[in-house]
Amino acid sequence: MRWLQQLATRAEPTVHGGHGKRPTDPRTPPTPAPKPQLGVAVGFLVPPILVPNVDDLNQLGYHLNNMFYGTAGVATLLFILVIIVFQEKPEIPPSQAQAAIHASPRKDYSYVKSIQGMVKSIPFFLLIITYGINTGSYYAVSTLLNKMVLAHYPSEELNAGRIGLTIVIAGMVGSIICGIWLDKTQTYKQTIMAVYFLSFAGMVVFTFTLDLGHLWVLFVTGGVLGFFMTGYLPLGFEFAAELTYPESEGTSSGLLNESAQIFGIILTISQGKLIDQFGTRAGNILIFVFLFVGTVLTALIKSDLKRMRANLYAEKPSLEANHHIDYGSTAATISSSIFPLRLLPSEAEEEISSSIILNEAAL
Repeated sequence: MRWLQQLATRAEPTVHGGHGKRPTDPRTPPTPAPKPQLGVAVGFLVPPILVPNVDDLNQLGYHLNNMFYGTAGVATLLFILVIIVFQEKPEIPPSQAQAAIHASPRKDYSYVKSIQGMVKSIPFFLLIITYGINTGSYYAVSTLLNKMVLAHYPSEELNAGRIGLTIVIAGMVGSIICGIWLDKTQTYKQTIMAVYFLSFAGMVVFTFTLDLGHLWVLFVTGGVLGFFMTGYLPLGFEFAAELTYPESEGTSSGLLNESAQIFGIILTISQGKLIDQFGTRAGNILIFVFLFVGTVLTALIKSDLKRMRANLYAEKPSLEANHHIDYGSTAATISSSIFPLRLLPSEAEEEISSSIILNEAAL
């Protein structure tokens, strides 16, 4: 019943921002398009309609075959469209990190060394863990939602699917709003910390309102939970791009997704076992305990915004020239007040300078 939904969730792209036609401003994260969540929403809504709850195993098998063959047909069509329509890479690199990679000789770039360098970064390693916990919790709750709802509201398969749809639609709205907020404020650490804590709080509320006997309460609490848990996803990708610059965003996004799959499998199996043996509340308590741990670990992440600093550093020469023309001898004073040297440690300055040179050569 949830196969299509899980397939759509795990198909979330790992190359973030890699399809644009123009280089993006590193200070301005793109507002996320809720394409994966739309597939998840369809996965919640369609399977309960295609596969009704019947006792006859032959009829059940017939309905499952129809759903699986339909899914295979859609997947085949998408596969063909990818072959025909998708470019190998955009004509202009979508980011400074991609430009630096494209400009460097192929033999100088090592995918394995790139991963090793990222994992050795303590802030990014903590982000891998916290992102995996949050997204894995979302996977577990969405996978077992039908079981949890039917445990307290028998014969409500369609409403279980609608609650899942509510979670996903609220998450789509949350992704867009969180992306716009991050674009306007550039408060990466504060925003991620707030959204993570609210995901934890939403899970606590969902846990203790699940058995109240009112379906409308589940629609409300599920919507709130989805708003923050799904809204966290694009924030994690953008924060990873900041922490790992000038490495490829595709690599950092891939590592986050791998962590999400691992935690998703672990939490789904563990929560399912707890629900079977001790009830829904025990399974949900496991999830919000993990979310609490993730919240604490998120607070420990150092907000090292390398991509933003690199952009400021790249703009420094042009601003110096403009101030020199307009104000003459005061140029150095104004420039130093806008771009204090403490923005860039010496090692980071040297690393970012080389990547900017490669970027300019590529563009």
